[in-house]
Amino acid sequence: MKAKVDQDLCISCGLCISIVEDVFHWNEDEKAEAIAEDVPADLEDEVREAIESCPTSAISEV
Repeated sequence: MKAKVDQDLCISCGLCISIVEDVFHWNEDEKAEAIAEDVPADLEDEVREAIESCPTSAISEV
């Protein structure tokens, strides 16, 4: 699985980063961004939690 953050919807709340900082980080625009490579299998449940927890639904599984 891969995760993607829609930069137009991200409000920089940081919830996804606090849930799984090994996958999400701040980019140069101070918005959340997902790692480019596949999410490690042991972190997929946490990424799904971040997707469901995002207040603006900016994160999607791709």
